[in-house]
Amino acid sequence: MNSLLAWLDDRTGYKSLVHEALYENIPGGARWRYVWGSTLVFTFSVQVITGLFLWMCYSPSSRSAWESVYYIQYEMQGGWLLRGIHHFTAQAMIVLLALHLVQVVIDGAYKAPREVNFWLGLILMQIVLGLALTGYLLPWDQKGYWATNVATNLMVLVPMVGSDIQKIVVGGPTYGHATLTRFFALHAGVLPGLLIMMLGLHIAVFRRHGIKAASLDKRPDQKFWPDQVLKDAVACLAVLAVILFFVLRGALHEGTPGEPIQARLGAELGAPADPANPYSAARPEWYFLFLFQFLKYFHGETEVFGAIVIPGMVMGMLFLMPFIGRWKLGHGFNVGLLGVLGIGVAALTAVAVVEDRGDESYKEAVQTAEEDGTRAIELAQSPRGIPDVGATSLLRNDPKTQGPILFTRHCASCHAHEAPAGNSDGDRHSISPRDPSAPDLYQFGSRDWISGFLDPVQIDQGTRFFATTAHKDGDMVSFVKHTLTDPDQWTKQEIDAVITALVAEAGIEKLDPNNQQLQKQLEQGRELLKDTDRCAMCHKFYDENEDAYGPDLTGYRSRQWTIDFIKNPAHERFYGDSNDRMPSYGKDEVNPQNNILTQREIELMVDWLRGDWYERGSAEEQ
Repeated sequence: MNSLLAWLDDRTGYKSLVHEALYENIPGGARWRYVWGSTLVFTFSVQVITGLFLWMCYSPSSRSAWESVYYIQYEMQGGWLLRGIHHFTAQAMIVLLALHLVQVVIDGAYKAPREVNFWLGLILMQIVLGLALTGYLLPWDQKGYWATNVATNLMVLVPMVGSDIQKIVVGGPTYGHATLTRFFALHAGVLPGLLIMMLGLHIAVFRRHGIKAASLDKRPDQKFWPDQVLKDAVACLAVLAVILFFVLRGALHEGTPGEPIQARLGAELGAPADPANPYSAARPEWYFLFLFQFLKYFHGETEVFGAIVIPGMVMGMLFLMPFIGRWKLGHGFNVGLLGVLGIGVAALTAVAVVEDRGDESYKEAVQTAEEDGTRAIELAQSPRGIPDVGATSLLRNDPKTQGPILFTRHCASCHAHEAPAGNSDGDRHSISPRDPSAPDLYQFGSRDWISGFLDPVQIDQGTRFFATTAHKDGDMVSFVKHTLTDPDQWTKQEIDAVITALVAEAGIEKLDPNNQQLQKQLEQGRELLKDTDRCAMCHKFYDENEDAYGPDLTGYRSRQWTIDFIKNPAHERFYGDSNDRMPSYGKDEVNPQNNILTQREIELMVDWLRGDWYERGSAEEQ
């Protein structure tokens, strides 16, 4: 072995290189304040290693980026750990960069002859920030998509060439496949390559001039090995421990039933990016939050000053520090400038956080985004999985997600959908207009809803049923309040039978076919619905009473019945000429583009009203 090492040293001279690296002189001895550079090299190495493994599984396409990140996070063995380390190490690098910059400026390590090394460090800082910005988009989720959209829109503010720069970076006028390929190329290729090159120059120049002594207090010099190496190693381990804490901290919190543990470990994965669904709570990562807040104070034509001019001046001042430091009071000025910048960044970040905490619309948007993210994962893990058209369709075709949106947009001016407090489906499923004038459609067609509808006490009270429509004083209300309450005409057993028959028509509640008593009640109810002296006097039920003037009870409140009703409530099958103000949302079959809602939108809203959507642990999954 010694002969082999001697031969290798003769050919490469590695022993002298190792000796030069390990036995570099440290004026004043090893110190903890010198560890920041080594921790930065360590974290960058971690990023390279984890990034390469992530690269093996990542697919930069608008139809596969989110899907591949989902695979890494939830399907790949240890993928959540790999992604979590990469995510939080990126944030650690930002913190370590700031600490390293502070240490360099305080120690005066930017002064001659170390000016070039200081400038190389500032360039490295810009590259690391660029890596953070480009990496934020790659999961292609709502948070990253819209936050990066805001950031790239600032490029337009560059005089004369801003729009062209934005189009080059984005890959066209809008975000899409070309945007991802560009950002991925920058994140995984161009910027790391530049960083390695600049880091090599930075270390080479550093070796040329050595460490700048922290103070004039002369302690004995030491070599880099072993004391400083030990301190650097301990610091790197401490950084790794902090990173792992953030990766694993989700395990300390109890998740929702059925939720995969990966949802609480590693890095967050939001809902798939959807250009048609703006994310009003879009914010940059916390280390860019100060700039986001700073830009709020500039409007219109002055925005260019907040986005480009002033940040450019600050960077210019940092680059001028070696020259300013030559003056008698220059070093104190530089330290003071860095302190003011640090206080300013901290203050702006704190203001942004406080404002968001007090902004109800922001908190509501964040909650909605979190629910959408959880829902997207739940749908991706369903038996149907992610469709070929991409993960965006998961939420676009999900009644639980789209139903409240469509209802709020098209129905909530008249109708309420007031879910009780603590409803497991979330607050977004409880929708209350200021002055409801039409029926409350929560659990529309359920046994509870139909029972209340045939209750003489409830039928005309409040806004649950006819509310303030013209039907509030109509024949149906009179029938329920006077005829159903007459024991000579209707018994409770008969009313219960009709309720069961209508519940069966709606199909929301599955009736046990083996329950003979229930089946007997169902048959009795259907006979009553067909009886022309009872329900069929006013309503059509299958073949009975073709000339009925009340709504058809055939398939009453079923999925198809409700779809047809929403499409055209004024159809003779429903309210006909007595329809009170409810618009027809899809009656034009010949020219569907003229309709208020598409067929698919109506179906999604009806499925939501019926509570007909996939849930983890449901019969569909089993």
